[in-house]
Amino acid sequence: MFRVPLSDLDVFAAVARHRSFRRAALERGVSPALVSQTVRRLEQGLGVELLRRTTRSVALTPAGEQLLQPLAPALDGIRGAIERINAHRGTPMGRLSINAPAPIAQFVLAPLVAEFQRLHPQIELELVAEAAKIDIVHSGFDAGVRFDDDLPQDAVAVPIGPPQRYAVVASRAYLAQRPAPLTPAALAEHACIRRRFQGGGLFEWVFRKKGRSVRVNPEGPLTFNDAVIAVQAAAAGAGIAYVNEHYARPAIEAGALVRLLDDWSPGLGQPFLYFPRQRHVSAALRAFIDFARVRRVR
Repeated sequence: MFRVPLSDLDVFAAVARHRSFRRAALERGVSPALVSQTVRRLEQGLGVELLRRTTRSVALTPAGEQLLQPLAPALDGIRGAIERINAHRGTPMGRLSINAPAPIAQFVLAPLVAEFQRLHPQIELELVAEAAKIDIVHSGFDAGVRFDDDLPQDAVAVPIGPPQRYAVVASRAYLAQRPAPLTPAALAEHACIRRRFQGGGLFEWVFRKKGRSVRVNPEGPLTFNDAVIAVQAAAAGAGIAYVNEHYARPAIEAGALVRLLDDWSPGLGQPFLYFPRQRHVSAALRAFIDFARVRRVR
């Protein structure tokens, strides 16, 4: 009887979860070729094809589906058992992966990482900046960061970092040609610099004033997928941009950009670190949660 190494099953489960050899390899810190060889060895030993590969996709065969169904929870149970043992250690260790929107990753989480690493040198932390709404468990993350409106209903959420605001900005040269908008509705008469998500959707501009919320789908001749480029275009006089205020602050302080609609408090509010309620909290994640809570009250 073919004796299946547990590590090979774990590699197969990672490929099945990501539907990608490359992403599974990135998660495990090995080459895609090694992942492919491991899955091929498993298939040869079992005598069945588990995955169908094309140049563009990876899909489970019926045999692969049948293997994965009991395998995934079994592997989670093993990881949980190991983590519960890890909790008895004086020093947390292990791997921690967090998914967060780019502004949160850059301006909230990144400043925490160096100090956290000094306090917990045996924890390997991976931070992925991504704006798309994803299933963090299916994508292999331990936790994510999102705002209140985007949190899954079954999630445990912990406030992290300060509330986030957006800045509506334009250059003085642009405003010399058109009067500054006084309400979000007036943006319809302006060249707005739009931003597109990685998944293809356009970024919606959200405003709040005295309990009233207004959402604007901006129109304009320019669309980017990066806030830094949007700021640069606005400073060059191309139109009005809507970005996290951290991106625009240097240009505002330098006088290259003027802030608009500030009384409408554009923004998304408090960011939260979240993870599934039913999932075991690893020692590494617990250490990061405790660390972030202490830093937040300073």
